[in-house]
Amino acid sequence: MRALLYTALLSLTLASSVYSDTDSTASAPVDAAETELGDRVFASRGSNITLPCRLHRRHGMSFGRVGIRIKWTKLSADESLEEDVLVSMGFHKKSYGSFLGRVRLLEADDDDASLLINDVSLDDMGKFRCEVIDGMDDVIHEVTLEVQGVVFPYSPRLGRYNLNFHHAEQACLDQDSVVASFDQLYKAWRSGLDWCNAGWLNDGSVQYPITNPRQACGGVNSGAGLRSYGQRDKSKSHYDVFCFTSAVNGRFYWLVQPDKLTFNEAAQACQDDGAEIAKVGQMYAAWKLNGYDRCDSGWLADGSVRYPISRPRRNCSPTEAAVRFVGFPDKKQKLFGVYCFKGQQ
Repeated sequence: MRALLYTALLSLTLASSVYSDTDSTASAPVDAAETELGDRVFASRGSNITLPCRLHRRHGMSFGRVGIRIKWTKLSADESLEEDVLVSMGFHKKSYGSFLGRVRLLEADDDDASLLINDVSLDDMGKFRCEVIDGMDDVIHEVTLEVQGVVFPYSPRLGRYNLNFHHAEQACLDQDSVVASFDQLYKAWRSGLDWCNAGWLNDGSVQYPITNPRQACGGVNSGAGLRSYGQRDKSKSHYDVFCFTSAVNGRFYWLVQPDKLTFNEAAQACQDDGAEIAKVGQMYAAWKLNGYDRCDSGWLADGSVRYPISRPRRNCSPTEAAVRFVGFPDKKQKLFGVYCFKGQQ
């Protein structure tokens, strides 16, 4: 299946070399849909969600929940590891790790093993496995949890191809995001993401999306699609990274100031306003999911300067909606304003 995705069957004429999208407004929630791999459930960050799982009894007898063992686990991106989420045996129930206190069983009836997750986070994304054992009709069911959001390419101040996989994970985390999955990058490519630098994905592969084939980016004869370098050494190989972020609980905004600021002055100005200097992921979320638009270059927390345009116009990204990257200027230069973020209390 995955191999079929690498070659596009559609002819796309969206912008190249930047993340552009013809629809920058927030998407409506999508209902869970059955797939051949099980259920696929969509959520927003911070929301509560139910992952379905039921015991389908063939013997026609029910003795309640006595003696039934239910175990929920979360699979790693490459599905080689399992993380315990919740285990239930009769009246005894226990949740684990980051799910402690955030999950419980729905238990709508004797055959219901659905899992309720409160305050969904970016780390919750992925495939979950439900195992129900009652001694006669055992069930193993898989559910994929997807969080609606946006993929963006990222490289640090040091420049292109300076991140091994572990540093890439930290780089995304520092920008209020996580390393993107293959499916997330594929959907971003279908929405117009064209980027000529290869970046890590969460399964340890390195890929890059091309909507406008050109000689400098893998050649003109390869066709549009996701170009793959395959699996790479997570410690020794160095690339950029594709991060994924979602809607944030708070306010992203431009802080009006009488004068231009250095980086330190910008960070202090946000703090004085009861906020913090915004992160790259927060700008992308505000731009993509809320249609945020501002034609002013501003400091962000990583020391970069960017500005988000959802309504292309003259002198402000005239041809496409995009988050524009100015660069990593000298932090002592008083040349820019600042974008802040104030979380909900």
